[in-house]
Amino acid sequence: MCNAKCWLISGSVIGGLLAILGGILIPVGDIIIKGKIDKEAVIEKGTIAFENWEKTGSPVYRQFWIYNVLNPEEIINGSKPVLQQKGPYTYLVRHLPKSNITQNNNDTVSYLQPNSAEFQRHMSIGSDNDSYTVLNLAVAAAPTLFPIPGLINTIIKRTNSSLFQVRSVKELIWGYEDPFLKGLLPDTTTGVFYPYEGTADGVYTVYNGKDDISKVAMIDRYKGERTLSYWKDNYCDMLNGTDAASFPPFVKKDKLYFFPSEICRSIYGLFEKSYKLKGIELYRFVLPEMALASPTINPDNQCFCTDQLLSRNCTAAGVLDLRACQGGKPIFLSLPHYLYASDFFLDQVTGLKPNVEEHQTYIDVEPLTGFTMHFAKRLQVNLMFQKTDKIEIMANLQSDYLFPVLWLNETATITDESVNEFKNSVTVPTTALGIVQIVFMCAGAVVFLACSITLCVTRGKKR
Repeated sequence: MCNAKCWLISGSVIGGLLAILGGILIPVGDIIIKGKIDKEAVIEKGTIAFENWEKTGSPVYRQFWIYNVLNPEEIINGSKPVLQQKGPYTYLVRHLPKSNITQNNNDTVSYLQPNSAEFQRHMSIGSDNDSYTVLNLAVAAAPTLFPIPGLINTIIKRTNSSLFQVRSVKELIWGYEDPFLKGLLPDTTTGVFYPYEGTADGVYTVYNGKDDISKVAMIDRYKGERTLSYWKDNYCDMLNGTDAASFPPFVKKDKLYFFPSEICRSIYGLFEKSYKLKGIELYRFVLPEMALASPTINPDNQCFCTDQLLSRNCTAAGVLDLRACQGGKPIFLSLPHYLYASDFFLDQVTGLKPNVEEHQTYIDVEPLTGFTMHFAKRLQVNLMFQKTDKIEIMANLQSDYLFPVLWLNETATITDESVNEFKNSVTVPTTALGIVQIVFMCAGAVVFLACSITLCVTRGKKR
């Protein structure tokens, strides 16, 4: 029979083996987890990634704040604009599944993202039929699109138009028939996001990750092209990153590139912090001030400087000229309230107060899978028009204007149902494996030390 010494030796051996097994399970566990993630992150039917990719599991809302113009007549006569933001007016967007999904060869998949908007009265301050005094989009853009001052003056008078008008929220955002355009265009409808309903963004072609999981969801082509054509520069026209709905797994605390088609360029977020949302650890990446800095501060932005006058010889920051990708319309994007923009943009109007917490753009990503679980994409739409003696209602303006029309916050947060599904499929198995590793190592170490110490003490007494 095995005596006490025998049991102590056996206990030491077993404890040591358990501790070693726990240590071995760490790299083995990492391999198992990586294999599971590599399999489930591929964009093909049957994977977790495909289910979340085809149709977002979280409702995406777009909130709008309209800039109500308080002194329209005074502006025309030379005063500084006084603006008052009104909102939010909220719409459910990006709630339709991707369409025309096509697997190409073995490594890419193509799709369209349908556009649709459903008004959410319970998330808004009023009906989207609420009306405000806003910039007349057609009249303000006319001198840029139709540089024929005599004709513009004639149509303005004939249609009793002005530089400002009263429009509903719905009309301003999604479109309305403008009498001014009847003398210029066959399509007389205009709006900040017209046309939108019934249209689609894309075609996107992205890597599905089957050949290389580090490229999953990365954009290969947009509208059939590997580069953009808006900036006439190889660097600025690059398509970098994903569409921001997800990223390749095993995200590092560094930099994430993504392509929001609304801004007609690729951009990036820098790691800011990690935190927990509904029990899931996320990495937050924020759009940094440097990404929108003037070329004098960030030389990489030189090719985004397309208007020497507006940018004051490329020394201005925070504003992006979208005329090339908006059919010549004088649309310029910035962050809300001119956050990170040069002071002279903010000084042109009264009523704007930039605030990082309210106006910053960020993306919160689960680092193991690369899934985006929370984000806030915040943009301000501005229209440029210039003082000119050749058009009566623009002859007495205080200066050339980059005029804020509205700003938006497109946001989504993972739902409780999706959180539970994610935890059951990813978090629980990963946590369980980690617990097993720790239990084996700790239990083995305790048993090994206890038996070894007892054995040594027993031997010492016998001596």
